[in-house]
Amino acid sequence: MVDEATRDCLSRVAGPQPLLRVLAAAGVGPAARCEGMVRGGRVAVNGQVMHNLQAHADPFRDQITLDGRPLSLHNTCRYLLLNKPYGVLCAFTEAEHEQQHEPGGEQATAARRPTLADYVNVPGVYAAGRLDFDSEGLLLLTSDGWLIHRLGHPRYHQPKTYLVQVEGLLGGEALQALRRGVVVKGRQTAPAQVELLPAEPDLPSRPVPIRFRKTVPTAWLRLTLTEGQKRQVRHMTAAVGHPTLRLVRVGIGPLELGELRPGEWRDLTPGELEALYQMYRRATRR
Repeated sequence: MVDEATRDCLSRVAGPQPLLRVLAAAGVGPAARCEGMVRGGRVAVNGQVMHNLQAHADPFRDQITLDGRPLSLHNTCRYLLLNKPYGVLCAFTEAEHEQQHEPGGEQATAARRPTLADYVNVPGVYAAGRLDFDSEGLLLLTSDGWLIHRLGHPRYHQPKTYLVQVEGLLGGEALQALRRGVVVKGRQTAPAQVELLPAEPDLPSRPVPIRFRKTVPTAWLRLTLTEGQKRQVRHMTAAVGHPTLRLVRVGIGPLELGELRPGEWRDLTPGELEALYQMYRRATRR
């Protein structure tokens, strides 16, 4: 068997994947050995013997057998939802955070800053996408490298939804500008879904109160983006004259923050995993 720590896990949401990768992730042997198994006619998918090294199969929707025995699925990827609190780095160590981010952005301090490791004690999972140090809310943690790539890469246009408190009261012109897209660092952002909320949403209080001016009212927006530039929401609201005061992510594709309190996490449900799978199947068919 292949060492658990040195091989991929079996993705529940990627759908059909290269058969050789599936075999290796299931622990039957290294790539060269898996090739020999396929060439030797020892591997079947849904009862059909596979000889094609380029064949694909879904380990959770196809019946894959090796020498007539079902493939082991015990090395399944892990999927967690975390409500990241304000003032927590979106990484498990400060060193990891510095590798992922260019200099600048959040100001470094001499004191140790809290990381995801202070809240999640699950080995092998990583954040799928970014959430700034001074932002809060929904974060997907997983050992599924396929999913991390697709949620974190802007080319896949995965929707992410935020509750945003901004300074000042937005008029129709500012709302339409956000919906059309605004210029951020010389680039026009993609159109966004923007809703002006009639009242402040029911959110847990923040440990560090927002800084606002007593003489200037604030407003709340529900904003959905399909791209992920660095600190994009903050740049967009600033571009229409309404700086962001508080930012809480409440949705990633079909996943919702729900009742998770800051610092709490849980595994995805079977229904949520199926919803992720269906989202990517629809994207593939476009």
